Amino acid sequence: MSDTNVIPIDQRRRNAARPVESSPGRCSATTAAGTRCRNRAAAGSNYCGVHASAAGSRDRHPSSRRSNPLLAATEDRAKSEGAASETSSKGLEDFIMRRLSGNYKVDDFGYDEELTKEILMPLVRPLYERYFRVRTLGIDRIPDTGAALLVANHSGTIPLDAVMMQFAVGSEHPEKRLVRAVGADLVWQLPVIGPMARKTGNVVACDEDALELLRRGELVGVFPEGYKGVGKGWRERYKLQRFGRGGFIETALRTGTPIIPVAIVGAEEAYPMVANARLLAKALGFPYFPITLQFPLLGPLGLLPLPSRWVIEFGEPIPMDVYDKEAFDDAMLVFDLSDRIRDTIQQMLYKNLGTRGGAFF
Repeated sequence: MSDTNVIPIDQRRRNAARPVESSPGRCSATTAAGTRCRNRAAAGSNYCGVHASAAGSRDRHPSSRRSNPLLAATEDRAKSEGAASETSSKGLEDFIMRRLSGNYKVDDFGYDEELTKEILMPLVRPLYERYFRVRTLGIDRIPDTGAALLVANHSGTIPLDAVMMQFAVGSEHPEKRLVRAVGADLVWQLPVIGPMARKTGNVVACDEDALELLRRGELVGVFPEGYKGVGKGWRERYKLQRFGRGGFIETALRTGTPIIPVAIVGAEEAYPMVANARLLAKALGFPYFPITLQFPLLGPLGLLPLPSRWVIEFGEPIPMDVYDKEAFDDAMLVFDLSDRIRDTIQQMLYKNLGTRGGAFF
């Protein structure tokens, strides 16, 4: 009992009446780098010793922000980030509500401008700029207004070349023009891909649609090699296949639309096709079934393209309004023009293959 510490009753009362000081928390200030200050707040304050004086001075003299660049930068950054976040959140919310309610516009071919420009093109940009590192040549040869027929080579097992050409014109041309690429029947039969192709401005491969778009002054993209081009093997890379029956020439002659030859280098190496499983393709109803370096050996990962370097060149426009209105009915002229344009694109391919350097580095 002699070791017991006896506290008088009046002392206990005084201790109970004394307020208990809470331990200081973390400083509420934000650094110029945009991160929370790591110092502990001073007792009775929301700020540490470094930021407390600046905060007090700001409250007493608002104009003193000019004398404290760190504090001013912190506040401005916080305000701008907050405003940007609020705007982005509101924009996304409005976009979703319009989609759910169906309150958005598509043209009579199914093109959805808002979805294409606000959602899909930003998704393609990293693939175009950083993965394939696409370099464009002659983009200024595409007119700012009016119709033109873009005639390109087709390759790469999976037709990424059409996507890259469309993105090149939509992002690098001064007028950010839309290319209405013509797609074969198989494209529109595929789930997801078919509806997405239509929403991004592509159209069915029929003369009526192409003629109507050209009469409206649109850019139309065609790939005359068709499946023969996109499904050719590695040994035939960059060797143009036959250009069909020259239907694109007839369309250009009917409307007097200039033809712009387009050479696309890089797609062949993205999915190097080493074999074609013809029996499997026939069983599935496909024009070809590719065996590439990646697929099916790597399973789903084999669907990823290799990071090849691309070059897309737009050649000099070839006028078609210099011919008679009935020239489209001249089979020999159609064949001759088709062969000349095919040879022009072939020479452009050889030239760009020589100047590109390595396929990947």
